[in-house]
Amino acid sequence: MGIQIAPSLLAADFTRIADEVAAIRPAGPGGADWLHVDVMDNHFVPNITLGLQMVQALAAIATVPLDCHLMIDDPDRHAPDYAQAGAASVTFHVEAAAAPVRLARALRAAGARAGMALRPATAVEPYEDLLPEIDMLLLMTVEPGFGGQAFLDVVLPKVRRARSMIDRFGGQVWLQVDGGVSMDTVERVAAAGADMLVAGTAVYRAADPVAAIEGLRALATDAATRRGTLEAQDQQ
Repeated sequence: MGIQIAPSLLAADFTRIADEVAAIRPAGPGGADWLHVDVMDNHFVPNITLGLQMVQALAAIATVPLDCHLMIDDPDRHAPDYAQAGAASVTFHVEAAAAPVRLARALRAAGARAGMALRPATAVEPYEDLLPEIDMLLLMTVEPGFGGQAFLDVVLPKVRRARSMIDRFGGQVWLQVDGGVSMDTVERVAAAGADMLVAGTAVYRAADPVAAIEGLRALATDAATRRGTLEAQDQQ
């Protein structure tokens, strides 16, 4: 799988939401692979954003599949509703889930990809055995709750460890990074092993969102290729 880019709607102009959704994947080549939708409940994180009804509306107009990131309490109860509302991928926070394996299976049964997210300070190693149950592992590179935060380089070693875990597992688990991804940080993220990148302000505050997406993709692809070449050389 190549690099995938998922612009975060959190950075969009909500007074022009339909136009902003269309702007990241117009007719023709190029543009976003996914639309990242942040759902916050003012409990798990100190902010409120979009909810289930908005996700249903977005699913009806989006030109790319929805990637819903649930920053909410009790995802065991609520997350499957987002799959049923039309999200193609639903990510819950492991810190909030009571039964992450059962929840991941419920999401898959509802027809969505199952993602599991970790806050910056949450260690990834205790969850290695859960890799067969999920389709994506999301590592936050900012504290969840607000867009536009500065990228936390301290998380990069965890990204590299997660990449090694996924490679050992050998399954088709995507490694997503969310938080502060920009033209200044995307190469570090991809070099560490991420292949699904969430970018908010870097896309939606750009004069040309599609050009910004393709710029991020090009830098990330080059960095990932260099990483792959170095790994192959190390194995010789």
